[in-house]
Amino acid sequence: MLREHTGWRPSLAILACLLACPSIASAQSASNRTAVDPISAQYDAGIALERVGKWPEAIRHYEAAVRLYPDQQAFKDRLTISRMHFDVRRRYQDTSFLRSVDTMSSPQVLDMYDEILKNLERNYVDAPAWTEVLRHGTASLEVALIEPSFVQRHLANVPADKIEAFRQSVRFYVQDRPQGTRFDLRANASFVAGVAKQHLGLSPVATVWEYVCGAVATLDPYSRFLTGNQLDETFANIEGNFVGLGVELKAESDRLRIVSVIAGGPAEQVGLKAGDAIVAVEDNWTNKVTPDYAADLLRGSEGSYVSVVVESIGQAQRTLQIQRRRVEVPSVENVHIQDKTDGIGYLRLTSFQKTTIRDIDQALWQLHREGMQTLILDLRGNPGGLLTAGVDLADRFLSDGRIVQTRGRNSNENFDYVAHRSGTWSVPLVVLVDEDSASASEIFAAAIYDHGRGTIVGSRTYGKGTVQGIFRMKSAHAGLCLTTAKFFSPNGRPISGSGVTPHIPVEEQTIAMRPVVDQQGVAQQATKTDLVLDKAVEFVRGNARVSLRPQP
Repeated sequence: MLREHTGWRPSLAILACLLACPSIASAQSASNRTAVDPISAQYDAGIALERVGKWPEAIRHYEAAVRLYPDQQAFKDRLTISRMHFDVRRRYQDTSFLRSVDTMSSPQVLDMYDEILKNLERNYVDAPAWTEVLRHGTASLEVALIEPSFVQRHLANVPADKIEAFRQSVRFYVQDRPQGTRFDLRANASFVAGVAKQHLGLSPVATVWEYVCGAVATLDPYSRFLTGNQLDETFANIEGNFVGLGVELKAESDRLRIVSVIAGGPAEQVGLKAGDAIVAVEDNWTNKVTPDYAADLLRGSEGSYVSVVVESIGQAQRTLQIQRRRVEVPSVENVHIQDKTDGIGYLRLTSFQKTTIRDIDQALWQLHREGMQTLILDLRGNPGGLLTAGVDLADRFLSDGRIVQTRGRNSNENFDYVAHRSGTWSVPLVVLVDEDSASASEIFAAAIYDHGRGTIVGSRTYGKGTVQGIFRMKSAHAGLCLTTAKFFSPNGRPISGSGVTPHIPVEEQTIAMRPVVDQQGVAQQATKTDLVLDKAVEFVRGNARVSLRPQP
């Protein structure tokens, strides 16, 4: 969940061993394993993904393993390493990051590092342990030195054994140097950059950039450095609009699959549909470049054009020239009366952004005019967004009392958000959640739960009980997403790790299809059974319903 500003902390002491010995055999001799237990099998499967460089798949694998086996530190450590590899690879396909690497001087990137450290010192939810922060940066450099994208750009003519010898020894260069303050860390990063220049001819700028990114990459799962492109995308998500084609994409091995098309956007106007695949962007075929690079090529200034080659099922490839335009991203979808007899209204909220409350207000009045007696509000798959949007949504359904409290190390992060009677809807409420409902979704669900204002149906939510601030860097077009506080339900329950448990638990046994609405606004039969929605409708039909307008 984001608060705009304009968990878990791994032990980095063992990262060196993990980097050097990425095999389960290093911890357990194969000769002593008489049977493959589930934990070992899970570990081996992750290592297999790492060995072929499938970092997104490895991350998803280890995230699932951590949830299955929360006491197994090995999975957490491998997740850390996999994220580091993925971050390096993604950065070196990001045009905004590459511009910074090419244009910034060594003093400038050291100033960036100092700016990052200053933000940790002032704003991070926990007091930074400077020795660990330095280890994070050194570990990031070690990972970069075995990542092909980094090596090809900076060390293409350096023998592999020379790179490996330096990588194995880099951590020892700083182990006896002062590490007690952020000023010490700047000096250490500068020192390592000089040594890397001497031994490998590596650009000091490239070295210090790894300390910049590594400083926050492993603090917790949500803090991260933001390249210029990532910063722009983050603020576009907050604002609810962006310049682009108006599509949601999913990266596949050799193409970009279109997941959804925003109504009225450039993509829809040229006939693109969900399920189509982009196989080339500006003569760059997606089977020859990384998905991140191809997606990056789709970005551009408002009014400019991009050439894409598209495949649709049953059709020949076609080349399209699409104009990039500003696209409004709706956060409310599928607003309709699910059951006219019982007056059951339904809407799905996909994210929390600056336009969310405007969209919610419009949807509620539409449903009220159409005869809504009860509202089903679907938060499944909603990862969150702006904290204030989550608070404002809860305020639409609560007339008084606390909505959420936030607590940080910096007293400026301590807030108690309370409800107001004006504008409160009294319509009976059912909230649908799942394991992907997170952050601001959990603020809303927890507030409804603690106040007894509605019924929660589905599965336990994600359990992301922290607040992130977005900080713009002064030294470059970049940013910092930093965990600044934890949040607690109205009754004081922490959300981190525990989430919100529904009143009526339902495990989805099928891929649930959200209700489809035709052009006349009539809900159509879903092609697959949605057990959670069915249970919610069943619950509503068994309870009294009275729809009331908001209180003045």
